[in-house]
Amino acid sequence: MRHASHQQKINATISKTPRQRTAFKSALTALVASLAFIYSGQALAHGGEVHMVPLEEAMSTAGAEVTYDSYADIYTITKDATRVKIKPSSSTAMINGKPLTITNPLVMKNGQALVPDTLANEILQSNLDQTFKVERTPHPLNSLNSDEIKQVTSIIRQSKPKEKNLRFADIRLKQPDKDAVWRSVLADKPYSGDRVATFTLLKGTTAIEGEVNLDKKALTSWKTLEDTFGMVLIGDFIAVQEIIQTSPEYKVALQKHGIDDVTKVVGTPLTVGYFGGKDGLQDKQQRILKIVSYLDVGDGNYWAHPIENLVAVVDLDTKKVVKIEEGSVIPVPMTPRPIDGRDRDIVTNKPLNIIEPEGKNYTITGRNVEWNNWKFHIGLDSRTGLQLSTMTFNDKGVDRKIMYQGNLGGMVVPYGDPDVGWYFKSYLDAGEYGMGTLTSPLEKNIDAPENAVLLDAVLADYEGNPYTIPNAIAIFERYAGPEFKHQEMGQKNVSTERRELVVRWISTIGNYDYIFDWVLQPNGTIGIDAGATGIEAVKGVLAKTMHDPSAKEDTRYGTLIDHNIVGTTHQHIYNFRLDMDIDGETNNIKHIEPIVTKNTRGGPRTSTMETRETTVLTETKAKENFDPSSVRLISNASKENRMGNPVSYQMIPFAGGTHPIAKGANFADDEWLFNRLSFMDKQIWVTQYKPDELYPEGTYPNRSDKDTGLGAFIADDEKIHNKDLVVWLTTGTTHIARAEEWPIMPTEWVNVLLKPWNFFDETPSLALNQGKDESK
Repeated sequence: MRHASHQQKINATISKTPRQRTAFKSALTALVASLAFIYSGQALAHGGEVHMVPLEEAMSTAGAEVTYDSYADIYTITKDATRVKIKPSSSTAMINGKPLTITNPLVMKNGQALVPDTLANEILQSNLDQTFKVERTPHPLNSLNSDEIKQVTSIIRQSKPKEKNLRFADIRLKQPDKDAVWRSVLADKPYSGDRVATFTLLKGTTAIEGEVNLDKKALTSWKTLEDTFGMVLIGDFIAVQEIIQTSPEYKVALQKHGIDDVTKVVGTPLTVGYFGGKDGLQDKQQRILKIVSYLDVGDGNYWAHPIENLVAVVDLDTKKVVKIEEGSVIPVPMTPRPIDGRDRDIVTNKPLNIIEPEGKNYTITGRNVEWNNWKFHIGLDSRTGLQLSTMTFNDKGVDRKIMYQGNLGGMVVPYGDPDVGWYFKSYLDAGEYGMGTLTSPLEKNIDAPENAVLLDAVLADYEGNPYTIPNAIAIFERYAGPEFKHQEMGQKNVSTERRELVVRWISTIGNYDYIFDWVLQPNGTIGIDAGATGIEAVKGVLAKTMHDPSAKEDTRYGTLIDHNIVGTTHQHIYNFRLDMDIDGETNNIKHIEPIVTKNTRGGPRTSTMETRETTVLTETKAKENFDPSSVRLISNASKENRMGNPVSYQMIPFAGGTHPIAKGANFADDEWLFNRLSFMDKQIWVTQYKPDELYPEGTYPNRSDKDTGLGAFIADDEKIHNKDLVVWLTTGTTHIARAEEWPIMPTEWVNVLLKPWNFFDETPSLALNQGKDESK
């Protein structure tokens, strides 16, 4: 075979894991360096000699990947959105389908592909790929960068030199003036206001809120909140493990469960909730967590080995176990349950390549994305994660407002088991742990498709230092079926494909991984898909099968999904905060109900189908459970389409998979959880826009004893007719475990849809290419 030895190296490289590929490239680079191989067979255009190096070395240094097609004798070089095809001895490279004359061609020597060491810059900086553009007018909602985070931390420490032991829970951009942001974005002119950062510091059970004016380089606000519990920070995760490993009381408790080596125990830091003192935790001056632990047996999945009926209450300030809560001793399930395939034959799939030979159909300018007729801004919030802002749709040359900001507002994962290790579990993942902080870096061909563009994000850590999360957000285009189709007999087929643009972010909170996709369609539809995967939190029980004597009682609050393991019944409830601006900020809420009425016009029919339309006037009237047989609209009465209908978007919160309808919380009305949270029990909420009303569970939900979120927001029952409105849509599932979800859970999706409803004059995707042009 032509170039056989070289092709074998290429194939071996691309078949390995990313770590193996990295190791291979490092070894190859070292080998080349040791040989000091300089090929002198090519002359420089300006005289002298070309420094020739192996193709893989040149491209790997530039962060690009190389593949080889032996049939076509073509090398393909890919980096981000750039795809380069080059043949040996050719003076032309094809970059995203466009030709570029290169100074010196690729040559073969002893079966090895050699290129000038300048080729990477020549082809990857050719400007033929226009996916990434320089942001000349900074977007007002750009997240704080590393230098700005350092500046905030420095100003705080200089202004408050006597403050010690401060932990940074949050440093973020203060919400700028909304009207000014829209003016800046629509006119592509700089934002005129100052750039201001807000921060939250934690010191024991005190929270400190403040602001730093970055333009004036000054601390401008400092407010102390006593008896306030902030988020669980990464430093607390580390502290918890040290505390349980050095606790003599905990060591004694472990021995009852047959565990002598505390270093094999993995503790999970869990918030304690609030039960009005009925849980024995009266002292709200303590900064405490409950620790439920698992045994690491070496199978890579300690979640499969729960140490049941043992809870350590840890004081984070004294760094001690202050209480041990115990039930009857249940043997730890010891059977290995690896999730990485080490115990079985792995099925190897043939490659599935998704290529864009002429480049992307979207451009990214800073953090601004343009695709089809859509324009929007991307950010990553340390608490709620992915945020899309200033979203517009270009309709007949006009960028029409649709949404100012949209993101996960908050979520709750409540469990239904009343036993000692379970009753307090009602995790507020965003508000108690910070889902943006726990972002999981994405990997191509696994977490996102091959054609994805991956973007980094910068956040502040608990010491106030900036850090970069690599590959935090993925953007990619995908085929999604026919956009429309019609075939008249004997006539040309009229159809076109639907493309979707997906913006993806994943957060890992302990055992669960949550995938969030924002999906844009060319017809103006916005989808939000939330997927739960990872490993279920399981309970150790005595029963091995459902025929054992204890099985009925062991499975009272869950499903036996493995020998001695129950998947406990719980819920995943998501709430999305959507600051909708439908063709402007003056919006209202409408209900359209399909009804059956008596036929009064004659003929054989006895009944007719009509619709009844009503307008919702106040916040409390807007709060409701979703009825899938009805239509809920957010409308702009001052704007009409060409038929005279007010422009609107339909709001659809629904679940999916095994739970097709979103359901409220499965708890009695007198549960303490309902005193703390309201958002989980209704699917549709509407409030007047207020820049500081950001979280459905309130700003400080950890150990909260009352609802400071949506329940408080609507307490004044403000009017919502022709106002600037925020829609809060709740969706989720009641998770009844099944064996097919163990030992790792295939992703289970729930959804929210926002669909144009008379927003346009006609089908907005008519301009898409239809069918195939046979003349080419």
